[in-house]
Amino acid sequence: MRLFELLLLLSNVELLALSILWRSKYKLLFATSGASVLLLIIHLLVEGLRVQLFFPYCYTFVMFTISIYRFFKQTPSLSRHKAWVAAGYSLIALMLAATGALMYLFPLFKLPEPTGNLKIGTQTFHFIDDKREELFAEAPGGKRELMVQIWYPAQNTIGKPYPFLPNANQLLKVEPLSSTIGLPEMFMSYLKQIPTHSYANAEAANSSEAYPLVLLNHGFGMSKIYQTSQAENLASHGYIVASIDHTYSTFGTVFPDGTLTSLRTYEEQFTDKEYRDLVGKTWTDDVLFTLDQLERMNAGEIPSKLKGKMDHNHIGVFGHSFGGAASYDATYDPRIKAGINLDGSLYRTDRAGSSKPFMYMLAERTFDLYNKARQDYVYSDEELEEMGANDREVFEEQLQEVKVEGQHFANTAKNGGQVVYIENSEHYNFTDMQLLSPLFRFINLAGSISPARATSIVNAYTLDFFNKYLKNQGGRLVEGPTGDYPEVKFGTTLFAEGNLH
Repeated sequence: MRLFELLLLLSNVELLALSILWRSKYKLLFATSGASVLLLIIHLLVEGLRVQLFFPYCYTFVMFTISIYRFFKQTPSLSRHKAWVAAGYSLIALMLAATGALMYLFPLFKLPEPTGNLKIGTQTFHFIDDKREELFAEAPGGKRELMVQIWYPAQNTIGKPYPFLPNANQLLKVEPLSSTIGLPEMFMSYLKQIPTHSYANAEAANSSEAYPLVLLNHGFGMSKIYQTSQAENLASHGYIVASIDHTYSTFGTVFPDGTLTSLRTYEEQFTDKEYRDLVGKTWTDDVLFTLDQLERMNAGEIPSKLKGKMDHNHIGVFGHSFGGAASYDATYDPRIKAGINLDGSLYRTDRAGSSKPFMYMLAERTFDLYNKARQDYVYSDEELEEMGANDREVFEEQLQEVKVEGQHFANTAKNGGQVVYIENSEHYNFTDMQLLSPLFRFINLAGSISPARATSIVNAYTLDFFNKYLKNQGGRLVEGPTGDYPEVKFGTTLFAEGNLH
């Protein structure tokens, strides 16, 4: 909660007390309600409108109007029935309590502070792949277009930090952003007030050495904005991070001409392996095409702040969910040295496993699924019902695909990679979406682990992994269990030595 929001709420509580205890103190009530209006005006100008504060807004103006009337009339309030008075004050108290609940459920959160010492700049680019037809657009015939945001070490940062939700007025109208948790867009409008720790088009840090490059992929139906804290943390430690919006697989992507694209690939069709692999290949090709453009950018063929700043001999890739699968699939490209999958299943699994250093970092429930598949575990009817799997035959077919993916886990484990999970975590604990609302915990999209702790774990292990394989330093965390992060459990040996069919 920000300063003027807090003061406004406190003044509302004081107004309520005054209206109950000091109904004859006209001047005091007038002064207090006037101060509340002043605070409200300052709040709207400095901090902006918040739907969560609708009740205090209304209450402030109503009380100010009443106080003006009573101040100039200077007459005692009329006798009223005590029950009606009590009901009125109870309603006001309930509205203030409701306001507190709304602000708890939809807080003006702060993105986690980057742990590195370097300042962070960011630049966004529009790339068009003339060699690929767009497969998912409503109108056929276009070329594949991408928006890619790059975070990098910077210096001489000035101005306001870059917003967490750029192009907010357009993106807030896209239904999936609000329907993710089943609420109207007006309840999500506060996202436009969240700043990042990055500065748009800042001057790149003056370093004689080039920085390792990491490509970042969001989850299916989400957006690059929800991996911001991960990108910023790596940039603050001396990495250049390129985060890709996979067009038509995001909740919304805004292009420079104002065009807004939304979700047109469909996760419910992923039971069709051919369709899933088609979407997956498109994502993988997005990664490799972006890498081509970054090579041109590094050579100065594409204007940017980053000419000569990228070390293309040390390239990594990581992502969340379907973006984690894209990251694994991209490691077959010889330019990419290492990668991480944050709680994602795989696609295009009908080939030999990648030999690159790789880490699967999973939610506890996800690890349990793969571990039981490894053991040929037979689920009871009660367990299937609890999981929402009503058709055992369909579930068994899906489980066979999980076992195939498990063979890739085993290949990674046998080749020096890692399979780890975070206790008490769920799928969205690997993204900044977990910061939006505590509601995610109640619907099992985020676990009982605190968002701050989950973020710190993911950022620490991501940094340690890339430090080891792209900078030849660190690696302490990914080598095995540590008391610093007891929530992280290693299942690598289970997959390296276990029975896989």
